[in-house]
Amino acid sequence: MRSVAVQAFVWQLTVLVLIAAAAMVALVLKTTNDAQADARHRSLAVAAGFAHSPGVVQALQSPDPTAILQPLAEAARQGSAVDFVSVLSRSGIRYTDPVPGLIGQRAQGDIARAAAGQSFTEVFEGEPQNAVRALVPVTDAQGAVIGIVSAGVQTVDVGAEANRRLPVLIGAAAGSLALAAGGAALVSRRLRRQTHGLGPVEMTRMYEHHDAVLHSVREGVLILDADRRLVLANDEARQLLGMHPTAEGLPLDELGLDPEMTALLASGRTVTDEVHPAGNRLLAVNLRPTAVRGGPAGCVATLRDTTELRALAGRAEEAQDRLKLLNEGSARIGSTLDLTRTAQELAEVVVPRLADFVSVNLLESLLGGDEPPPGPITGAVLRRMAHQSVRAGAPEASVEVGEVAFYPEESPQAHCLATGRSELLQLADPATSAWLAADPARLAKSRAYGFHSWIEVPLIARGTTLGVVDFVRSRRPEPFETDDLVLAEELVARTAVCLDNARRFNRERTAALTLQHSLLPRRLPEQSAVEAAFRYLPADPRLGVGGDWFDVIPLSGARVALVVGDVVGHGIHASATMGRLRSAVRTLADVDLAPDELLTQLDDLVIRLAAESETDSEFATPGEVGATCLYAVYDPVSGHCCLARAGHPAPAVALPDGTAAILDLPAGPPLGLGGLPFEAVETVLPEGSLLALYTDGLVESRQRGMDAGLEALQQALTVPGLSLDTLCDRIVGTLLPDHPADDAALLLARVQRLDIGQVATWDVPADPAAVAGVRADAVRRLSAWGLEEVAFVTELVVSELVTNAIRYGGDPIQLRLIRDRTLICEVTDGSSTAPHLRRARVFDEGGRGLLLVAQLAQRWGARQTTSGKIIWCEQTLPAGV
Repeated sequence: MRSVAVQAFVWQLTVLVLIAAAAMVALVLKTTNDAQADARHRSLAVAAGFAHSPGVVQALQSPDPTAILQPLAEAARQGSAVDFVSVLSRSGIRYTDPVPGLIGQRAQGDIARAAAGQSFTEVFEGEPQNAVRALVPVTDAQGAVIGIVSAGVQTVDVGAEANRRLPVLIGAAAGSLALAAGGAALVSRRLRRQTHGLGPVEMTRMYEHHDAVLHSVREGVLILDADRRLVLANDEARQLLGMHPTAEGLPLDELGLDPEMTALLASGRTVTDEVHPAGNRLLAVNLRPTAVRGGPAGCVATLRDTTELRALAGRAEEAQDRLKLLNEGSARIGSTLDLTRTAQELAEVVVPRLADFVSVNLLESLLGGDEPPPGPITGAVLRRMAHQSVRAGAPEASVEVGEVAFYPEESPQAHCLATGRSELLQLADPATSAWLAADPARLAKSRAYGFHSWIEVPLIARGTTLGVVDFVRSRRPEPFETDDLVLAEELVARTAVCLDNARRFNRERTAALTLQHSLLPRRLPEQSAVEAAFRYLPADPRLGVGGDWFDVIPLSGARVALVVGDVVGHGIHASATMGRLRSAVRTLADVDLAPDELLTQLDDLVIRLAAESETDSEFATPGEVGATCLYAVYDPVSGHCCLARAGHPAPAVALPDGTAAILDLPAGPPLGLGGLPFEAVETVLPEGSLLALYTDGLVESRQRGMDAGLEALQQALTVPGLSLDTLCDRIVGTLLPDHPADDAALLLARVQRLDIGQVATWDVPADPAAVAGVRADAVRRLSAWGLEEVAFVTELVVSELVTNAIRYGGDPIQLRLIRDRTLICEVTDGSSTAPHLRRARVFDEGGRGLLLVAQLAQRWGARQTTSGKIIWCEQTLPAGV
């Protein structure tokens, strides 16, 4: 039985026996099933034939069916291969039966199916005997069931048929088994011949090979039996565990192993690469039972020396931690353009993973706005921007955040700034000890909190020194190493670039804001036409300043111009463009151009600015000049307001009755397109109406569309009883998010009317003789106003302007005096020819009238109307009037 061939033969023979037995059972079951199926077919054929025999229907319908059918049924049974043929009524009462005593009794089984007209076969178990039977209904000419024919074969006869076939089956199975056994024997003999057996030499050689492999591998192997006695230990295991050469056969407790290792081997657990100490070594242990695959009870352990590997893994883990810290610093430092926040982010990343205390200090001159010189610097006046400690509240800090400190020349900070190189310091260093000795307060804190190791790293970005960062260890016992210095330099270099970016951004933003504020109106001019208030909200600092602007410009005739505009883009360029456009609007407004004409002139200016931008690509990007503008002129005498816009949002107006709406004003093209006309609309505003001019940054944002913003603006304008300043704050607080993405400008103007008694108007005939009468009327009106003090000058001005209108102008001619903050004199005529000043020569008869008016009046001018022109002048009112 030790032969492989014999074992293979026994195995094959066993398999064949099992297969033969299974085949025998299957054949027996198949024979039994065939016999039963044959009985079903015979029973159904006999029952169906009898049920359809001539005379059966008439016999069932006769008064005594038994007398007629009993002989017929017996004859059919004897002439067929069935055990019984019975005729039943629909309810199952026997009319015929091979056993006469059963006639008249109810038959058992499923009679209802046959009574319902269904033919079927079944294996019946019951009285008078178990059988395979068939039931077939008998139907009359109309198809109604009038009886049932039952025929069948007893189960005993079916089994007998199967038994008759059994010897043949057994013989066939025995023959097959014998044939298969012979084949298995043949195969076994062939296997034995091919292997040639295993002789003593071959077995010895195999053992020697196994023994050589076992004792030459660099992994210890221990085999213990079920009683935890040492069965085998290779050379590596003896060396790793320090065991005696004759240790085989000893119990585990007597092998002299470390208690932890002994407990592990005795536990019988399944262990994979668990690290355990063994003397001065760290061993990775794998433990498995030997009886898993039918082997002898016990366990086998493999041991691998991982002492050096663990040391290398420790260094690799430290390097990985440094890399993670560097990656985290790259992600977290510089998330904003704020100097203080950036410095604090460095401190938060470093503590406690690299240092126990960190401080970030920037040059005070840098924060003052001065541009630091490139390269290292001398002197160390530093401001503490941030610090972080493993101790709550950073009690070891000698300088608080925000304070300025001077570091003497012998200090590590000053030396680091002067050389531009990092330094790794220890408390025992002579230079460090001397510096601390000169500063008793700092020395006391360093001793109290156990400072023992420093790193000083200069903040240098783009060749410019910005400050210095201190890294200190106190609670962690190990000092800083060279790897720590390299990591600190990497983090500080990243921080320096972010701080320099923040410094440059803050400087540029401050310059842009300063420019922008200098170009926007500081306060609104004094005038009587409107009561105005404004708000200007710059965008998020990260986007830079924008080019939104607004203005209130007093015009002649007590009128006022309201302006709001928006330049495309952000930054200093947008602010500068805004300033140029605002100056241009004020200049064009002084010429008293109509709103649509003013926008046309402004459009030409923007086109010229864009052309200059294209030719001067060093300072601007081609095509980046563009703007929108809304210009409105309100006349407090008539209440008329003329408006035009160039691609700007239409103004909103709130009427005194509490309703608010967006004025229907043609949009017009944005400034800078050229070639497209602008259209002005004139409307009458009731006194007390509130006009709201704004930029799109007020009503449109990422969170809200333009339509929703306009609806909110109209609702806010209808709140009664609020001052304009309060209403401005309410609108801004309602419509603007916390961090708007665009600048927003809002100008509110509540229109007012001049009292009818402040205006006097006379129609003047085109006759020089009428001048005297008009002059006298004007003097009388001035007396009624209590302005006798300016009557003489006004009389001269009226005389000159009316005379010029009669002489050089055309009908109709009209004189109007307006008493406002100044005395305004206006002469209207139907000619569009505008007068101008000229120097009259000695013998010239004319040319001195306007010169006289210019000298006597505070200011004067001319403006065109749709039917002519108006010459006007303003005089200062006497004090106290």
